Amino acid sequence: MPQKNHQTINWNRQVSVRYRADVAVIGGGIAGVCAACAAAAEGAAVILVERFGVTGGNATIGGVANWSGETAGQGAVFDEIIEMQQQWNSIAPYPGPYTSKNGNRVFDHEILAVILQELLIKYGVRLLLHTRFVDVQRQADILGPALVAGATGIEALDAKVFIDTSGGGDLARAAGCPLLEPGKLGPLPPSLMYFVRELQEAVGPQLPADWFEPVTRDADVPMTSTWPAGPGAKALKLKITGYDSADTEDMARLEIRARRRMWEVLDYYQRDFRGEQTGRRNHPRNANVKNWHFDHCSPMIGLRETCRIAGDYVLAVDDLRAGRAFDDAVARGVFYLDGMRPDDEKRTYLLSKEDQIVPPYHIPFRSLIAKDAGNLLMAGRCFSADQLALSSARVMPTCAMMGQAVGIAAAWCANRNCTPRNLDGATLRRYLEKRNANLDIG
Repeated sequence: MPQKNHQTINWNRQVSVRYRADVAVIGGGIAGVCAACAAAAEGAAVILVERFGVTGGNATIGGVANWSGETAGQGAVFDEIIEMQQQWNSIAPYPGPYTSKNGNRVFDHEILAVILQELLIKYGVRLLLHTRFVDVQRQADILGPALVAGATGIEALDAKVFIDTSGGGDLARAAGCPLLEPGKLGPLPPSLMYFVRELQEAVGPQLPADWFEPVTRDADVPMTSTWPAGPGAKALKLKITGYDSADTEDMARLEIRARRRMWEVLDYYQRDFRGEQTGRRNHPRNANVKNWHFDHCSPMIGLRETCRIAGDYVLAVDDLRAGRAFDDAVARGVFYLDGMRPDDEKRTYLLSKEDQIVPPYHIPFRSLIAKDAGNLLMAGRCFSADQLALSSARVMPTCAMMGQAVGIAAAWCANRNCTPRNLDGATLRRYLEKRNANLDIG
């Protein structure tokens, strides 16, 4: 939305409707990939719009390289992704049913980028890579055509049903759909992923003197997590706070701050290795610290929350705590309430450890239907949930379940010439269970 006192212009131009589909998916993260493949499997003509050159979102471009939560029974599409990762020998073994102690499954994120590409091609999804969603027209409650911008310039894309899996609710915001109130302290904080190799000697890039603000005390080291990234390598995850990821200029400031902070923290450990500082080391948890040589950084910061779209039902944290069941359940969440404080760069949470644990719970189809829109579904971290509920449901396997559900629903709507509200949620649930979605919450 334009800010007060800014000049406004009227923009008018004829644009070619180059692309037409039954289902258009805006955003190629895990939710978007699963939505596109599921819709195509139901016979729909599907177009997927992705702003980067590969799909996968945080899992690939963001460098997260880790499935959090349960990885079994997340739906047929996600099962196929896991099977392909196993064929490539690029994923850790299944750790068993999810518990708070075995909730991570590391994989090679570069291999996943290739896997997702080939999976989408297999299902016949039409890919528009390096393409940004720009805007969308609206007639009453029906959206379309949408404007997209790629190498050719601005063009139009029309579809019977749209799915917003952009992460930031880009399509819904452009359409004027209502959004949910942000958290009082701001959005859940993002993390930057970067990668290091463990060498025997102190060689390679080092932070030059007088650059940035080097960390000199243990107390100033922000939250840094590590996990394996192949032989002799580690992935490091760095928490960054204090920015609004729904604002254009703040996103630029966030990325700049993250890369500066990355070098400030890495420099701290490199100097420690070289024996240039003394005192108790505050190394990241689970880290067998050696000499960390910088390898590369993910090209985008990993966002946990931007905007949440208001749906026909807002999933609340109390629903999670109660393990609430829904007749129109389309996804099952199990992950703990991973709500870190947005105003503190340490490993501090909004809740105590005891209050973070939730039983298995349902995500209803109603939470994936955008309020005040007739042909818009959403999945992933922009779905209709309060902030603490999102802190659990945002993990990628759960987003995959949501994606498969809305993909199938969108294809049904396109085939029957109806809107998502005309579908019977219980019927959709039964169909999803036949498509390997475990919706049993006991």
